[in-house]
Amino acid sequence: MNNTNNSKLTKNAQKLRKNMTFEERHLWYDFLRQLPVTINRQKVLGNYIADFYCASAKIIIELDGSQHYEEKAAEKDVVRDKYFHQLGITVLRYQNIDVNNNFEGVCNDIYRHIFIR
Repeated sequence: MNNTNNSKLTKNAQKLRKNMTFEERHLWYDFLRQLPVTINRQKVLGNYIADFYCASAKIIIELDGSQHYEEKAAEKDVVRDKYFHQLGITVLRYQNIDVNNNFEGVCNDIYRHIFIR
């Protein structure tokens, strides 16, 4: 599943880690990195890069900006999510606006999925 030899994606993932969006930084520094489980940022999984990945819970956390609501991007997200679902991975998607306006609710939902399943 994890294609660590994909140098194109690995370099892109490293670049994305260095240039996280405001919402990704907020979620990472103010919540995810403090959890008692390992969560990876911009993790290469197969032919995709997940915003955040918790292997122990088999959960991907995606933060969606406005580009994800364009028809082509939304179709790609469906294909991507189906791929991960076939691997037994749950994809949690949150809009950037939710991170900005309902940060506690987003964090509570992520926590429930990781620890309460």
